[in-house]
Amino acid sequence: MLERVPTGIPGFDELCGGGLLRDRSYLVSGPSGSGKTIFAMQFVVNGIAKYNEPGIFIATEERPQHLREHFLSFGWEIEKYEDENLLAIIDATSTKIGLPSDEKYVELRPFDTRALLDQVIAIQDEIGARRAALDSTTSIGFAINNPAKFRIELLKISTTLEVLGLTSILTCEVVEGGDSISRFGVENFVVEGTVVLYYSKVENTRIRALEIFKMRGSSHSRKIHPFEITEKGIVVYPKEEVFF
Repeated sequence: MLERVPTGIPGFDELCGGGLLRDRSYLVSGPSGSGKTIFAMQFVVNGIAKYNEPGIFIATEERPQHLREHFLSFGWEIEKYEDENLLAIIDATSTKIGLPSDEKYVELRPFDTRALLDQVIAIQDEIGARRAALDSTTSIGFAINNPAKFRIELLKISTTLEVLGLTSILTCEVVEGGDSISRFGVENFVVEGTVVLYYSKVENTRIRALEIFKMRGSSHSRKIHPFEITEKGIVVYPKEEVFF
C-alpha cells in the first residue's frame, strides 16, 4: 500500500484518495495570478504545522523577504519556522537578477542544477526535510532555452528530490488563453501528477478552478472544481463543479 501525504489544503485531498504519494514530485501549473505559489507554500507550511514534516522552498522568481511578507497575511509564520529549523527558503532569485542577498541559503550560480541539488541535500541533512517546493520551473526553462535540455534538467531535479525522500511540488506558468498545461510542453512528463489551476474570465468575473489532470497510481476526480483564496489560503470545494 503506497503511503499518502496529505497536502492539508481544505477540500483538495478528498479529490485524490487522501493526498499525494510519498516521495513523488507533482506539477502545479496555471496562468499568472492563479495561486500556484500559494498552493506550493501552503503544502510546505501545512507539512510543518499539521504533520511535523519540515520543508524546503526554492524561490526562483520572488525574493524570500517578499514571500515572508506576503504569506504573513495568511497567518503563516514563515520566519518562526525558519528560526526553528523547520523551513529553509533558498534564494534562487537575487543572483539571477544581479542583486546581493543576505539570506542564509542562496543559490550563487543561477540555474546550476548540480549546485542547487547539493544545497538541497545539505539542507535536508540539516533540518530533516520531508517536503519541498520549487517555484517556479518556468524561469529555469527560459534560462536553458532548449526544451530537450530543460526536460533532462527537470528530470534530474524531480528524481533527486524523490530519491532524497522529499514529496515535492514544482510550479509552472502557462500562457492564459492557451490549451497547454505547461509553458514548454515537457514539464508534465517528468512528474507523477499534474494539477492545473484556472483563473478564467466568465462574462465580467474571474473564476478560480482546479483540475487534477493526471495522478499516477491514484484514483482521482476527473471534474473541474472551484476553489477560493481565502484569508487562510486556498480552499477547494470538492462537491462542486465548474463548467467553462
